[in-house]
Amino acid sequence: MFAAAALGAALLLGTAPATADTLLVDRSRQPAGLAVPARGMTMAQVEADFGAPSQRLEPRGGQKRQWPTIHRWVYPAFTVYFERNRVVDTVANRATASEIGPKPAIR
Repeated sequence: MFAAAALGAALLLGTAPATADTLLVDRSRQPAGLAVPARGMTMAQVEADFGAPSQRLEPRGGQKRQWPTIHRWVYPAFTVYFERNRVVDTVANRATASEIGPKPAIR
């Protein structure tokens, strides 16, 4: 029993110091002052309110009627997802390469 306790103490003392990662979920809890497109806005409304996106990714989907075409517009702080021409979601982009969050967009 003493050997098990000694082994446990040795393992605890020999471990590396803990590190912390910033999760995208944690960073997304920013102050309400961060303006992002609202669900239901049209592409024209988003471009009028937020300007032209820095990147327009290739649309995905649309092969069948039940699979609507999804468009993605990338802005510096967020990416906007459109179903056909309406906003369905807005997602915060990674702040740094070490941040844990969604994988980079498929191009």
